[in-house]
Amino acid sequence: MDKNKLLKRIAVFTGVSLTAMHVFNRISTYIATADNLLGADDYNVYDWKYGKISYKKKGAGTPLLLIHNFNVFSSSHEWNKIIDHFSATNTVYSIDLLGCGCSERPILTYTNFLYVQLLTDFIKNVIGEKTDVIVSRDSSPFVLMTCANDDTLIDRIIMINPQSLVSLAKVPSKQSKLLKNILYMPVIGTFIYNIKTRKSIIYERFTSAYFYNQNKVNEKDILGCFESSHRNKSHSKYVYACQKLGYTNANISFCLGKLKNKITIIIGNDNPENILSANQYQNQIPEIEIIGIDHAKMLPHVEKSDEFIEIVKPVSYTHLRAHETCADL
Repeated sequence: MDKNKLLKRIAVFTGVSLTAMHVFNRISTYIATADNLLGADDYNVYDWKYGKISYKKKGAGTPLLLIHNFNVFSSSHEWNKIIDHFSATNTVYSIDLLGCGCSERPILTYTNFLYVQLLTDFIKNVIGEKTDVIVSRDSSPFVLMTCANDDTLIDRIIMINPQSLVSLAKVPSKQSKLLKNILYMPVIGTFIYNIKTRKSIIYERFTSAYFYNQNKVNEKDILGCFESSHRNKSHSKYVYACQKLGYTNANISFCLGKLKNKITIIIGNDNPENILSANQYQNQIPEIEIIGIDHAKMLPHVEKSDEFIEIVKPVSYTHLRAHETCADL
């Protein structure tokens, strides 16, 4: 075959393929975000130096910061079943982390230390005083590192199924930079990301890993996660790439000994990995309290919200009374 004809065919094939990918990307974004289930207009905005951060503020009392699980599916929507209960006694802040939910998704390398800086600035500039924190799974290291860097920001910590210390110690490999660059590509990278974050994949994750009882999986929760992962033309792919390739990991074992905070870990008992991970933290800090919820996996605060509230409520009220006593003195 003539060399020029071969090159022409390759060029045509490449052009058609890229066009098809681009159309697929546009359709995926439209389908995921058309209903605006996350209600972007209902959020307050913190104009942070690396991007606008969406958050909600509700209630009155001692501050409580809710931080969702760290992945592209997650957002402050995760707290919808419990935020009203806590806002009856506390000023509750629920934040969408950079690259997630309704917050901005800048093109940069997302790291553990970026989110430590975000939490530090958010607490100082928005909350304005020491706060209690309830944090879900993979966002837990950000909170612990924030405490280690500045002990004036966070008081009580409640972690839900925190990520294992062993997995957090894994660093990016030699191939990570190449794979990251591919995922950051405008059309091809977005196409790969959209394939990896299909609605069917989110549903499978909920039914196999997140929930113990598949019958409790809510279609609206699935659609909310689907929307979160595709807002802003699927620019969550930058977070996705950095998390998958280990850029957001950090070996936090060295900082655990510095912490003076009262820490509670709440786990879903029906995932053995949750128990093993919680024990790793308790081995480092024996004072950590571990409380299990039966018939729950990764999202006990969503699947068993009433039971979760009953566990956290006594802690919240006791802590509130302690603040009031100090104020009276």
